[in-house]
Amino acid sequence: MARVRESAVPILQIVVAATGAYAFAFYVLGHPAPLLAATVTVSSLGLVRDARPRRVLETVLGMLVGILVAELLLIVAGAGWWQLGLALAVTLVIARFLSPQGGFAIAAAIQSAIVMVVPAGAPFLRLADGVVAGIAAVLVTALLPRNPLRAAQRDGHRVFAGVESAGQTLVQALRRGDRLRAERGLEKARALQPLVDDWRSSLDAGLAIARISPFLRRQRFELERQERARQALDLAIRNLRVIARRTAYVCDDGVARAVTADVLADLLRGAAAADAALDDISLEPAAREALRAIASHLDPAKVLPGASLGDQNLVAAMRPFAVDLLTATGMPPAEARAAVPRI
Repeated sequence: MARVRESAVPILQIVVAATGAYAFAFYVLGHPAPLLAATVTVSSLGLVRDARPRRVLETVLGMLVGILVAELLLIVAGAGWWQLGLALAVTLVIARFLSPQGGFAIAAAIQSAIVMVVPAGAPFLRLADGVVAGIAAVLVTALLPRNPLRAAQRDGHRVFAGVESAGQTLVQALRRGDRLRAERGLEKARALQPLVDDWRSSLDAGLAIARISPFLRRQRFELERQERARQALDLAIRNLRVIARRTAYVCDDGVARAVTADVLADLLRGAAAADAALDDISLEPAAREALRAIASHLDPAKVLPGASLGDQNLVAAMRPFAVDLLTATGMPPAEARAAVPRI
């Protein structure tokens, strides 16, 4: 049911575009069996995460390449088993030359095979069907857009949840002096990159759609705000990995470090406030001030007076993490850097 809910708008796009392209080719252009008007539309839109108009257009162009190559070979060599093999070979070579995307070549080959196998009444009818389908797919992307903000928010919350999980594992490791738990926290931090990539993909697609859709222009500000947060959190995750490695190092002696654990736990609470601000911009100032208050005390010599260099280095590693979290709440980078005390 969750998959169905998430795919409701893409399903509507596909149904409207495919039937509209088929009806236009059949009733307006008079094509007796405009099969490709439907198949090209379905293949170009799909149920994929990346619904950028550019991606849709690239997929359509790939399929049109396959259709054109097959139509030309039908005129020159006719239909048959060896002609099918030749059409596929030529289509794949041309498609691989034109685009680095593997899906581009496969889409072209599939449409080329359909043209070679399914008979048509006249040459280049199916090329016209493909053009109609491509126009329908792009129009539907703009006029019946998917909700990019909701998808981006969902992906953003997943990233913040991953940071929370990895960070809390490190907090527990510090409270117990548990090196194995610290290493587990490092593994969790390293596993966050695919979630960040999904968030980036959702935002790229959303911003691309919002630029052409008259119905999503109001969402551009929120999407750009999330992109700023994503860039900052991407850097924060890299610094979290540094914190995790240093945590594993200092926990090697098995000694509990309650003060350092409390400092990291405070930063994670600030990250949770930044997470909540993804849905409501009015929460950003409170998250920013909470993180600023924590960052202002990140002086290793004052947090851990007389501690070893390794322990103080761990607190020092939390400083850039705090700066990145502050940037994620909308604070300018220079001001965020100035929020931590000079050492």
